[in-house]
Amino acid sequence: MRNSLLFGSIVVILVLLVGGYIIHQWMWWLILALLPFILAIFYDAFQTEHSLMRNFPLVARSRWIAEWMRPKIHQYFVETDTEGTPISRIFRSIVYQRSKNVLDTSPFGTLLNVYEEGHEWMNHSIAPLDHHDQEADPRIIIGGPDCKQPYSCSIFNISAMSFGSLSQNAIMALNGGAQIGKFAHNTGEGGISPYHLENEGDLIYQIGTGYFGARAMDGGFSAENFKNTISSPSVKMIELKLSQGAKPGHGGILPAKKVTAEIARIRNIEMGQDVISPPYHKAFSTPTSLLEFIKELRDLSGGKPIGFKLCLGEKSEFLAICKAMKKTGIKPDFIAVDGAEGGTGAAPLEFSNSVGTPYKEALAYVFNALVGFDLQQDIKIIAAGKILTGFHMFKAMALGADICYSARGMMLALGCIQALECNKNTCPVGVATQNPKYTKGLVVTDKKHRVANYHKETVMSFVELISAAGISDLKEIDRSKVFRRIEMNKTQRYDEIYPYITKGCLLEEDTIPGDWQAEMTKASPDSFRPRFLEAFEN
Repeated sequence: MRNSLLFGSIVVILVLLVGGYIIHQWMWWLILALLPFILAIFYDAFQTEHSLMRNFPLVARSRWIAEWMRPKIHQYFVETDTEGTPISRIFRSIVYQRSKNVLDTSPFGTLLNVYEEGHEWMNHSIAPLDHHDQEADPRIIIGGPDCKQPYSCSIFNISAMSFGSLSQNAIMALNGGAQIGKFAHNTGEGGISPYHLENEGDLIYQIGTGYFGARAMDGGFSAENFKNTISSPSVKMIELKLSQGAKPGHGGILPAKKVTAEIARIRNIEMGQDVISPPYHKAFSTPTSLLEFIKELRDLSGGKPIGFKLCLGEKSEFLAICKAMKKTGIKPDFIAVDGAEGGTGAAPLEFSNSVGTPYKEALAYVFNALVGFDLQQDIKIIAAGKILTGFHMFKAMALGADICYSARGMMLALGCIQALECNKNTCPVGVATQNPKYTKGLVVTDKKHRVANYHKETVMSFVELISAAGISDLKEIDRSKVFRRIEMNKTQRYDEIYPYITKGCLLEEDTIPGDWQAEMTKASPDSFRPRFLEAFEN
């Protein structure tokens, strides 16, 4: 094949040269048009890096084009409304429709197979309530006994996404939407940029292992820089990130190509290299010192709500934190539970696919643990894990959440088309890129209203759902209200799949449920390491 193409190329060149000389001058233009392809054949035939191109010059290049086009062809021409991943067309469409304030009703019945294993639903009431009589924008007060500046929080908020991962226009549009809709915008671990502050929307300042915004020159925590960062009245809460769903135990990743001079200045880092946050915190190393650090942050902030975010991993480690709460008397004001199905701009494949607990199991466990230690009444729970609709919110609250986060839903409201190029700095709609060629396409004055519309319509759909179920108080939402098909002819309620435990049962040795005893034995307030491992190491 290779020799045939080479021979053919030589023949074509000779024919064109002779023909151009004998026949007419326009043939020379044809030669110039074909010359790049002929040169490509020669280059492919003699290069040594790609065996397929060496054996099939020029022809093998079509494979690159096919690979580039494959995700786009699959999304628009192959996948059904319910099969797309990570978010299916049916849910992408509802976000787009609500953000644009256009018709969001569905004709001709559900597209879902209601007899398929895993299908979930809630039951309505024969005596439903009029949703017009319900609170249109339910709020939850976040702030425990030691909080001096409690925050009235919307039940649906923007999850953590950093400036750097997202463009400046995306950040301004998200925060502008939060300001219009009076809900909260989590900054992500990249610190607070001027674009977070321009529209004066409410902020949840997230502190990751890189301490961006509160970073000392040695990469550790700086109390002075922290105080300066959270001094803005826009900062309503502080969230300490222990881990995130898409890459738990790994640390954040910002590719070097996304690190502009501005981002380097905001984060107090160097340009020209990937920004890899450490997988662990330098400011604490045990459950007890974690809570002491939370108290330090609360004192430095003047009593603003302080909480932490985690993707649940070793269960004994979370129980160790609960034991440390009882030991020290220090409690966070909230805990954000991120599922292993969480999104990110960049993560190793193995971490995204195979590390961490999915959010439903994690959320149920965290709620039960707080109940078992008699802590739940003072600590609000925020859930994150592909929460896009009112029913997603209902399910999260049934499992124990008080409030919900959404990241990818808010990105879709901005105009994200799920191009899956977040890690390449080539996002075609200007959301997850720092390239001005693309970011100029994201018009803040338009997109901020779409974010606000999506929030408003989704909360409204949630209120309509609880009204249909005859629920007037969010506290009435529990696990008995949601059903899942586990087999073709068998269903279970959430409270059967994720059983509750008794309040305070983890405080005494003789009341600990049997399936909790092993993890409780391993948990120590003085170490994240399981007790049996510490004994073995010593």
